[in-house]
Amino acid sequence: MDLRIFTEPQQGATYDTLLTVAKATEDLGFDAFFRSDHYLKMGDADGLPGPTDAWITLAGLARETRRIRLGTLMTAATFRLPGVLAIQVAQVDQMSGGRVELGLGAGWFEEEHAAYGIPFPKEKFGRLEEQLAIVTGLWATGPGKTFDFHGTYYDLTESPALPKPAQPKVPVLIGGQGASRTPRLAARFADEFNMPFGSPEDSGRQFGRVRDAAAEIGRDADAITLSNVLVACVGKDDQEVARRAAAIGREVAELKANGLAGTPAEVVDKIGRYAETGSRRMYLQILDLHDLDHLELISAQVQSQLP
Repeated sequence: MDLRIFTEPQQGATYDTLLTVAKATEDLGFDAFFRSDHYLKMGDADGLPGPTDAWITLAGLARETRRIRLGTLMTAATFRLPGVLAIQVAQVDQMSGGRVELGLGAGWFEEEHAAYGIPFPKEKFGRLEEQLAIVTGLWATGPGKTFDFHGTYYDLTESPALPKPAQPKVPVLIGGQGASRTPRLAARFADEFNMPFGSPEDSGRQFGRVRDAAAEIGRDADAITLSNVLVACVGKDDQEVARRAAAIGREVAELKANGLAGTPAEVVDKIGRYAETGSRRMYLQILDLHDLDHLELISAQVQSQLP
């Protein structure tokens, strides 16, 4: 089971804070540093000093780290044109020496679109499908050849399909809880399918749908890595768990029911329940980015116990 650190900078974080967390992620042996792609805070957080752009952040981290994978859960298709996104991701992949992964979703937070003047189209899923076809098609186009795409929402003519990423194939992540269209989209385009904030039982059902959709189109279902993202709140004892829960404005009982919360032994046991569903990668949503002792505890007493 790979453990990855996942952050929500729109809740309030500077680039320097994210850099500190990314370096700790690398030093403590975690597999990757991922971040959300949002421009507006959610809930009661003040969001200060303001949002940071996901791909500008990852470009900086690409030059400041050496080992960890870097990516998004999830880049919003509403924020960027697909040709521009393909260029951005390819460039950051080059800057990192081939360590980038692209999580791409439809976009859902209407208020942030209104706040920053970003169009919020009614038909988002169809746009996401075309974006996936374009981004992956541009990267897969051979040297000296051009790429054309004529869809409902996007039209590309004789694109040189440049630049290319450093990796032969940038891993593409798709996630969600939709029962029909999402699994079919993952079967076509995803190297990894991520189940966000779901129980082991719900994860198992959704993973089954993804595997069935892959089989229907003749794709090897084992080629798709299955993963989860869950909030993490780990403490060496009940008092430390309660302190960390209070710091992020959550209740311990709720976190234990819906996330990875408790002592290291409790968290290891719960991760094992997800592993039984076929999950092979866990994204730990870390909401207090100044509590580096939290990451050290997870590395020393959770990660070290996982197969």
